[in-house]
Order: sequence, then C-alpha cells, then structure tokens
Amino acid sequence: MKTVITYGTFDFFHIGHLKLLQRLRALGDRLIVGVSTDEFNAKKGKHSFMPYADRAQIVSNLRCVDLVIPEETWEQKTADVKKHGVDIFGIGDDWTGKFDFLKDLCEVVYLPRTHGVSSTSLRTLARAFDKETLGRLSDAHAIITELIRDFQGE
Repeated sequence: MKTVITYGTFDFFHIGHLKLLQRLRALGDRLIVGVSTDEFNAKKGKHSFMPYADRAQIVSNLRCVDLVIPEETWEQKTADVKKHGVDIFGIGDDWTGKFDFLKDLCEVVYLPRTHGVSSTSLRTLARAFDKETLGRLSDAHAIITELIRDFQGE
C-alpha cells in the first residue's frame, strides 16, 4: 500500500484544494492530510477565517482523504513520514524546494496549483467587504429595488 501525505491550512476551502487532494490521492492508496492548527497558524503569522475543528472536519469528509492529523509544527513532518510509513510527500508547487529535506525518507512531489483561485485572493476579497462597504451595498440595493418597483408601476 502506497501512502501519500500533505499539509495545509485549508481555509476558505475551494476547488483548487479539492483538485490538489484528488491528484495527491491518485498517487497512492492512502492520503493523510495535516491540517494546520490555529496555534500553528498564529506562529506563522496567519489567522484563519475558520477554526481548526471546522477545517479538519471539512477535509476529513472528502472521499479522497483517509486520515486527517493536526499540523502543529514545521518540524513534525519528518516524524509523521516515519510514523505513518509515508511513501510520497506532496504539496503545491508554490512550495517547490522547501521540503526537499524529506527526500531521504520518501519521494517528494510538487504539484501545479489550480490557476484562477487561491485562498489568498478569497481572503483579500472577504476583507474588501467590510461592514461599511456592506452597508453601502445594502443601501444601494434598497434604492435599486425601489427604482425597479417604481419603474414596474409606471
């Protein structure tokens, strides 16, 4: 049995995440996914929109995923590869070269990202819709709705 492992935050879960996990699963018989904990993300200077428990539950309910483990440190990868008998470590090609130190323990593959979607762009879009902007959009919606009613009443 060939075991594949990957890691990620998986915040704002999107089609790029799904395609990456499906491609990784296709490389072996078993896919283990390390989902970054909120505490680990804080150490990396990141803040997730969704808490760890929700992100882990989403990932664990995918057919292509066999096991979800918490990612708590950068250093745990070596121990995880040994503990789970991993044959392939895979991750997106935005990390190319960063995990080559695992090549002594398993095959390391960097897969291309899905073009046109990223958690960073979704996070930026979400920030653009602050309360003030949403309030202005709501006001505009009310005005447009009233104009349409007036127009239809003529």
